Amino acid sequence: MQIKIDSSLLELVEGDITKQDTEAIANAANSNLAGGGGVDGAIHRAGGPSIMDECGKIGGCPTGEARLTSGGNLLAKYVFHAVGPIYRGGTHGEPELLKNAYLSCLNLASKNAVKSVAFPSISTGVYGYPIKEAAKIALTTVIDYLKTHQEINLVRFVLFGSDAYSKYE
Repeated sequence: MQIKIDSSLLELVEGDITKQDTEAIANAANSNLAGGGGVDGAIHRAGGPSIMDECGKIGGCPTGEARLTSGGNLLAKYVFHAVGPIYRGGTHGEPELLKNAYLSCLNLASKNAVKSVAFPSISTGVYGYPIKEAAKIALTTVIDYLKTHQEINLVRFVLFGSDAYSKYE
């Protein structure tokens, strides 16, 4: 699925974030930038040890923010390591923290002249964020950003499985 947002394109696809040919991909990272399971583990395995070396030098990232590394062996030139919130019922600032994680990635893209970025569904795996609520936050945040930042040509949400895709659709 594709829609135009001013001069930018927003896409939804089912697939593997590690195989995206966008200039950058976002990683659903933990605050220690220490690798892990799910999307985080897949990106570190596919990207190789250089990504972990760079993460070690950065040292960490607060929830609601993102940090940039190279893409290592990935097709993407960059990885934006975004730390989304662990879901604790939605009353502990989770919506704002999730929004800020996406905004931090988008700001990194603008600052580094990145024209295309692919996102997974941040915080909806082991962090337990309900995907329907997370999708609304993610899509609203990206659409609002693209309306005022035409320097980004493409934002692609790469969703794992038909259930996730249908919730974003």
